Amino acid sequence: MSPSRSAEAPSANGAPGFTPPPYPYDRLATIKARSEERFREDGGLVDCSIGTPCDPPPGFVLEAMASSNAERGYPTSAGSPAYRGAAAGWLSRRFGVTVDPDRELAACVGTKEFVASTAQYLRLRTPGRDTVLYPAVSYPTYAMGAQLGGCRAVPVAERPGGGLDLDSIAPADIDRALLLWANSPSNPSGALTDLAELAGWGRRHGIPIFSDECYAEFTWDGPPRTVLSSGADGVVAVHSLSKRSNLAGVRAGFFAGDPELVGFLLDVRRHAGLMVPGPVQAGAVAAFNDDEHVVAQRQRYRERLDALSRVFGRIGLPTPLPAGGFYLWVPVPAGVEGGGWSLAETLAMDGGLLVSPGDLYGPDGAGFIRVAVVQPLDRLELVGERLSGRPVITSS
Repeated sequence: MSPSRSAEAPSANGAPGFTPPPYPYDRLATIKARSEERFREDGGLVDCSIGTPCDPPPGFVLEAMASSNAERGYPTSAGSPAYRGAAAGWLSRRFGVTVDPDRELAACVGTKEFVASTAQYLRLRTPGRDTVLYPAVSYPTYAMGAQLGGCRAVPVAERPGGGLDLDSIAPADIDRALLLWANSPSNPSGALTDLAELAGWGRRHGIPIFSDECYAEFTWDGPPRTVLSSGADGVVAVHSLSKRSNLAGVRAGFFAGDPELVGFLLDVRRHAGLMVPGPVQAGAVAAFNDDEHVVAQRQRYRERLDALSRVFGRIGLPTPLPAGGFYLWVPVPAGVEGGGWSLAETLAMDGGLLVSPGDLYGPDGAGFIRVAVVQPLDRLELVGERLSGRPVITSS
């Protein structure tokens, strides 16, 4: 998938310029408004279109933020020693990997800005390369980050069972590749990628591997994985507290791996003024140092995945549980005319459930919808009651 083609606006000298395309989820606005109106007096819309955590963050994290006394001074771009130490400690506990918090790890302001800006910064480091490789079905920001950095966005096909088909990458694209993005567990499909295989491929070709691992805590098939397990050379792992600790609103994450890559990006990001606020850093230390709240959150998401999967099975949408993440990647049956957008509209108007059509994540996702099970169990059960006895399949 490449970013939506944007209209070209003329610049002062008459050359075409860049006009940002519509934000992907804005395309759901009409369906959302109609569903909200229909169910206004009947429990309201149940919004499962975006992976925004709806559960409360840990109280001790909010207390740490409120009592940090870090409001007046400028925070460091790298993150405080406590921030970096807590993140490194979590990597050690959760994945069994060791990183040097002074040389191999730095803070980022959440991870979306990191994903969107990394291609731009790496091209300053390696101006002779201009191609960003990324999963063909994926979070739109990988491709948009390439475009914002003046790079080519080249999708990589995925294997039927999940993971990137590295053999499908054209030699010419390998020669021009600036980096390759991986996302495991995948948003939207929940599939897992062989990260050791990717790391080895990247080292052989001299291409940095950036592994977005923000859903790693919600790995259902086996233990969580990180690209750092095969060493830091040529790889960077990207992590966030947004999903793990329900802290999407505070914007706190980190990147860790190859010291040369981490050091270069840190130096550039310092000049750009990218800093996690001091009170947020204090809260992040508390969050990274605690695992019990994540165990409870895992249980919530697993219950919701199971419950909504059963609902879909009863209405003619058999849905496999994901290998990881908190999304259901629902195949659109052949009998549903209009594909993912039609199915999304049906679920919104019959069940008051807002979901994302799969083509928001690339053309290869057109035969699916993505459902984020972020809403409480009672809200998902309400959807099940509304859809009871309403098979969605229609004759073509």
